[in-house]
Amino acid sequence: MALGAFSVSLAVKDIAKSRAFYEALGFEKFHGDQAQGWLIMANGDAKIGLFQGMFEGNILTFNPGWDQNAQPVEGFEDVREIQKKLKAAGIVLSSEADEATTGPASATCIDPDGNAVLIDQHV
Repeated sequence: MALGAFSVSLAVKDIAKSRAFYEALGFEKFHGDQAQGWLIMANGDAKIGLFQGMFEGNILTFNPGWDQNAQPVEGFEDVREIQKKLKAAGIVLSSEADEATTGPASATCIDPDGNAVLIDQHV
């Protein structure tokens, strides 16, 4: 199963302080709008999303159809196919992509330790 680009989405209390912290670790702004409460920070291929006031816990995020630079890739595994495989493996989904659609969609499950895993397709 090819899940696509990986990043960690962090629910932060103070996006300015979090940005400064991750910049000290060598991360730079890759995408986002701090005034809207979200930034994607990059250090090489490592990506960290900083989100203030958007969700409660941290999220492991996979983006089918994107490379680590958020660029579309050819021949990727669609989120709906990934969703079918997860269900067949006995994974319970907390949100699902509509299998009657195509294009951007997402599905979410929770790992055994309570961490959200988001399969978020943008293409």
